[in-house]
Amino acid sequence: METVQNDTETLEKGNELFPIFLKLQNFQTLLVGAGNVGLEKLEAMLYNSPDAKILVVADMVLDTVHQLISNYPKVKLSERRFEENDLNNIQLLVLATDNKELHQRIRLVAKEKGILVNVADTPELCDFYLGSIVKKGNLKIAISTNGKSPTVAKRLKQVLSENIPDEIDETLNQMSQLRNTLKGDFAFKLKKMNEATAGLVEEKSYKKSSFKYLSLILWSIGVVFVALTVASLWHKEPAFEAYLQTVDPFFYYFLVAGFIFAMVDGAIGMSYGVTSTTFSLSMGIPPASASTAVHISEILSCGIAGWMHHRMGNINKKLFKLLVIPGIIGAVLGAYLLSSLEHYSMYTKPIISLYTLSLGILILSKAFNPFKRDKNVNNKITKIRPLGFFGGLIDAVGGGGWGSIVLSSLIAGGRNARTSLGTVKLSRFFISLTSSLTFIVMLNTLNWSAVAGLVVGSAIAAPIAAKVSNRISVKTIMMAVGIIVILVSLKTIITFSFKVMG
Repeated sequence: METVQNDTETLEKGNELFPIFLKLQNFQTLLVGAGNVGLEKLEAMLYNSPDAKILVVADMVLDTVHQLISNYPKVKLSERRFEENDLNNIQLLVLATDNKELHQRIRLVAKEKGILVNVADTPELCDFYLGSIVKKGNLKIAISTNGKSPTVAKRLKQVLSENIPDEIDETLNQMSQLRNTLKGDFAFKLKKMNEATAGLVEEKSYKKSSFKYLSLILWSIGVVFVALTVASLWHKEPAFEAYLQTVDPFFYYFLVAGFIFAMVDGAIGMSYGVTSTTFSLSMGIPPASASTAVHISEILSCGIAGWMHHRMGNINKKLFKLLVIPGIIGAVLGAYLLSSLEHYSMYTKPIISLYTLSLGILILSKAFNPFKRDKNVNNKITKIRPLGFFGGLIDAVGGGGWGSIVLSSLIAGGRNARTSLGTVKLSRFFISLTSSLTFIVMLNTLNWSAVAGLVVGSAIAAPIAAKVSNRISVKTIMMAVGIIVILVSLKTIITFSFKVMG
């Protein structure tokens, strides 16, 4: 009965820990143990406080610990057994060996000296815990489960890290600058700061952003583009009028393909262009026409997806501005070059297939080795404009690659995955629009059955791709896409090789 009563009191009291943030550089910390647990403790302290003064005492030291310490001059290592005088002038103590009896003995001496103690995997002996930490520049969030489940704390850390954009640090810096300019009493400053930060929690704040009329702009551009296309092709393409009265069976093949490819793209943020182009080439469509069909279909689907990401707050406006202009220039140039070579499609087709083959291998490799940001790397990729230009150029020439090249590079370079995906999706709308216009001006004929099928199929999939894709393993999708793209690309290359040899 006493045990039940104590458990009930604990549940009612909940977590009674008092959270504080320590400047470890102002304390002398002792870490006893340099095995796997000791390494984890040491990494946690140095990741959050690189200037921490730490003495590590252990008779067995991992090579990884040696490598880590070599980068931190304020961390000292003594490779020997613990001695009682190691506690002299120590303010914080972390015990991380596999000897619980040693932990008990050291803790008793430390308590006599008034030293705060953390004992690995023994909450009842701890004066403080080393909780999971979410770090975004100047923002730091500590997570505590009151010692109940470090695993749950790690999962919460993962969720917060993925959902809090890195750009929050820019907001903090702006708020600091604003605070320094405010004059008046405390109440006035508090009011102004509250007004400035209200947009972080109010959904209506999206309407006050610089993208206030983005929805109207996207749809207006789309309508104007379709009108101009119809008007120009009405005179240039006699078969276009006849097409409006009949439906080519090709339309249905590309309708299904466009829907599937858009669903896959919604799951992994890439591969729509490469899968659609590979499929188009396998159906006998020349490279320039295939790229045109893909990019026209992307206008509507990427516009819808980009707007949805904007509504969810997944757009980095600064990154968007850096990407879109160079990307448009590269896309126009690539479309012009590929259209100029349309008469040599017999030779350009296997070349484009080699490119899609390389992208298929890239996608497959990412399925087994997903991007992981190194926690010791703080510098993000900075050459955004060249990346945008190169991505736009290759995307137009190869019929795809904007997501594979740009998104992959941003995430691998340390950018937030969620905001990178949203920004790349929105910028892709403008890349697709300008490259499509260039193709239409340059080319005399297009396979409008393929275009219409991809447009309708991808547009239907765009609004629902995110929800459905959450139920499917991203690794499985990427493996399937990579294998299919590789096989189809190889088929085109092998067929061309036999023709040449024949």
